[in-house]
Amino acid sequence: EMYKMSILVLLKVVFRVLFVVINNIYCIPTFCVWMFLFQPLRYYKPTLYWKIEGTFYHWLLAMVSMWSWSAGYDIVEMGDDLRLCLEDRTLVIANHQSTADVPLLMANFNAKKNVLPNIMWIMDRVFKFTNFGIVSVIHEDFFILSGKDAREEAVTLLKDHLHRSYLPLNKKLMVLFPEGGFLRKRREASKRYALKNNLPMLNNVSLPRMGAMHGIVEVMCPNPKTPSERIPENNQLRWVLDITIAYPDGKPLDLRTIVAGTRKPCQTFMFYRLYPSNELPVDRDEVTKWLFTRWEEKEKILDEFYKTGTMPVADYCPMSSVDGGPLPPQVVQQDPLRFLLLHLFFIASSYLHFRIASYAISFVW
Repeated sequence: EMYKMSILVLLKVVFRVLFVVINNIYCIPTFCVWMFLFQPLRYYKPTLYWKIEGTFYHWLLAMVSMWSWSAGYDIVEMGDDLRLCLEDRTLVIANHQSTADVPLLMANFNAKKNVLPNIMWIMDRVFKFTNFGIVSVIHEDFFILSGKDAREEAVTLLKDHLHRSYLPLNKKLMVLFPEGGFLRKRREASKRYALKNNLPMLNNVSLPRMGAMHGIVEVMCPNPKTPSERIPENNQLRWVLDITIAYPDGKPLDLRTIVAGTRKPCQTFMFYRLYPSNELPVDRDEVTKWLFTRWEEKEKILDEFYKTGTMPVADYCPMSSVDGGPLPPQVVQQDPLRFLLLHLFFIASSYLHFRIASYAISFVW
């Protein structure tokens, strides 16, 4: 009986891995071809081009969302009502535990209207060279340089990208992982830094790095003492959405597990805390203090969750008094029919592009 179960599990893993590989093959190239065909619109009707690009980008990320959903890895959301911020300029900050964080956030946002078309991810430059890198380049996400020697240059490039892309394209959510790396890789260095600088020792999160955060605040929340640097008020940051990602028993999923489906179905919790931007200080030292305080709170939130299995929602929701209090825990619902229709669209598009390419090549050969 155990032997049969092992065979079934192995077949399931092989099937899922093959499916994800094939899914990438018929989705990513055809996305790139469509965007190439729409390039004239980028110069003559840019608003229309970026609306089309955002829609296709959302459809593509729906494919990624399906990977975790089909494996039974549900997302439970709770806390402040993030519908308040989805149509405004919003900085999303989240703790970073593993390679599963991004696809699970994608799955979360996939179920919400008009979020993914207007989102900008800030990610390590190494992701530019993955299979999904070309998609992020087309979408004009930002690839940040890592390492001590590149910190100042990275912040300068980020600020330039905000002025050149994020603001002109009227994007809304901007996603940043301030820790700058996965918890398992950053924990010990974070503790050494905390010990050296008389800061709290954190186990469930690592101390955030401040370069990108400072750069974003300097551009999006300009200091009233420097009016020459001010951007129009309608372009300024309206909200900061803090998301605490919590995995069952403190054991994070990873991308490999999501693809292969090797772990039993489980729930990942996302706890929202929403802050109006006018509560965010503009002085660099005060911004550092503000963000460190949020991470100290995350440490306590996760500690209680891992001990009791419940989130201390009422104790940590800054907007709990708005519109009837925090949202109760609820599973993010995906749409299977939409997944099916999008698969059919990408498969049909791939076939169409293949036929067109074959026809064109026949004239050459």
